[in-house]
Amino acid sequence: MISSKLGNFLSDKLDSYMISAEKVAHVQMGNNLEHALLVLTKCGYSVIPVLDFEFKLHGLISSAMITDAILGLERIEYERLDQLKVEDVMQTKMPVLTNATDVEKIVKLLVDNPFICVVDEAGIFEGIITRHVILKQVQRYIHE
Repeated sequence: MISSKLGNFLSDKLDSYMISAEKVAHVQMGNNLEHALLVLTKCGYSVIPVLDFEFKLHGLISSAMITDAILGLERIEYERLDQLKVEDVMQTKMPVLTNATDVEKIVKLLVDNPFICVVDEAGIFEGIITRHVILKQVQRYIHE
């Protein structure tokens, strides 16, 4: 259980901790793995969200998932990057927040995840809350 003092400190500014959807690197359903690998490489993140054309969240994709999908028995099959789509290899089971105000739940989920996706009631991607941002706020709280 989070102390009420720390909980209040974190929840006071919880909305400002979320990185909005417009600033989050993502790929869309239907993109091939080559495009996803380019986005992942260019942005420097290890995992990014997969959205549809209406910006609904469907999963997460990583470089490791892509590499695993193109590994053959004797070589890496690079030609498969054009053939496979992100929905063929993405992870669909992930923690998702529909209400980014439950500090205790956010902290619990961030223990095992570098970020948590936030969606509205219709599943529209609103952004992410990162472990980094929350830990920075905890550190600030400790030093105040």
